[in-house]
Amino acid sequence: MAEITAVTFDLWQTLLLDNRELGRARAQVRLEGTQEALGRAGVVYDLEHIREAYRACYRECRRIRDQNLDVSFRDQVEMFINNIDVGMVDRLDEETIQEIIRVYADSFFVHPPVPHSDALSVLGDVKAMGLRIGLISNTGMTPGSTFRRYLDQQGMLKYFDTLTFSDEVKLAKPSDEIFLLTLRSLGADPPETVHVGDHVQNDVVGAKRCGLKTVWITGFYENENPSDPDTMPDVTVDGLAEVVPAIAGLAGRTPHQ
Repeated sequence: MAEITAVTFDLWQTLLLDNRELGRARAQVRLEGTQEALGRAGVVYDLEHIREAYRACYRECRRIRDQNLDVSFRDQVEMFINNIDVGMVDRLDEETIQEIIRVYADSFFVHPPVPHSDALSVLGDVKAMGLRIGLISNTGMTPGSTFRRYLDQQGMLKYFDTLTFSDEVKLAKPSDEIFLLTLRSLGADPPETVHVGDHVQNDVVGAKRCGLKTVWITGFYENENPSDPDTMPDVTVDGLAEVVPAIAGLAGRTPHQ
């Protein structure tokens, strides 16, 4: 059995807990902030028109992510603006574009997800085991730069040896390459790495395909194909607090060895 030297974590619903209400509240901040920024630039649109542009941008980004790719955050915001009116990015001044980029990103801080109550202790215990720690996150509507600020505020950032955000590498889980480039940064090989996450396709199937061991946190997504061996994690746990014993078991040692 390969020695375990590294652990990679998912972010959403693993270390941070989010819900639809928070997501809708962030979207509303983005829409209203965009309307105000455009209004100051002398461009007036009703909120429902901007909402439809936002939904179109979301659908377009989702199609891209369904191909295991992603777009940069700037490109996502420009896509949104051009969905409000075709070619509008080329007509707007940079100051207005930057204002929309800020409100789009900083809506996260207005209605942030909740850090998991066990996140700091789990990260600390994994670090105390002498393991390198990475983060692999599909970013959605929030840029990696915002997540870094938030993780720093919550005292988590210091535990990570590397962080991989989909908008920065233009790759999305479950692509092989987003796992492999993270492992290259960690200096770890797949058989000696454990990936922890809540999403069957992104965090179990994707990681296993690359040769990583997997710990699946239940409660957020169902395993829709339980008879498919590719969807079966090495260890299944009911919560983040159970992750450290699971990793220790895969490593063949006690948590603090």
